[in-house]
Amino acid sequence: MEYKVLLTVFVAVFIAELGDKTQLATMLFAADKEVSKLAVFIGASLALIVASGMGVLAGGIISQYISEKHLHYIAGVGFIGIGIWMLLKA
Repeated sequence: MEYKVLLTVFVAVFIAELGDKTQLATMLFAADKEVSKLAVFIGASLALIVASGMGVLAGGIISQYISEKHLHYIAGVGFIGIGIWMLLKA
């Protein structure tokens, strides 16, 4: 296993998810006193696993048709575009 890649992906996803609406939704579910915290944790964890799996599959398929360099440019432009859109909406 490539531990450098593992650590890089972990840190990137962990930071991206902090304060994310997914974390806020999970917090709201866990705040309910009648709800099992373990069930909330397992449900949220499984959802993140499935969503990440879809991302890995999509990335694997897309990378067969588009070069990694172009994918980086597309992702960069996408993030910049989202940032500009959010600034304009604020």
